[in-house]
Amino acid sequence: MDIVDLIIRYECGELVLSEQAELFSELIKSGRVWTMQGVYGRQARNFIDSGLIDEKGNIDKKTLRMYIQDVTLKQE
Repeated sequence: MDIVDLIIRYECGELVLSEQAELFSELIKSGRVWTMQGVYGRQARNFIDSGLIDEKGNIDKKTLRMYIQDVTLKQE
């Protein structure tokens, strides 16, 4: 999917956590996230600080699975 489409879906609240991680991973890897609106930089920093994505934009799949399982359990 195109990065612009992902951003639009993110803005509309349509991305699940794994899709958000993919979006922010790409934005961090390219460096674009740091030149975008402040909310994007703050969300990128939240992903990094939580351990979901590292400073280079790599997703920690184990941590992502843990967050997804946690969210799923809270919804049950």
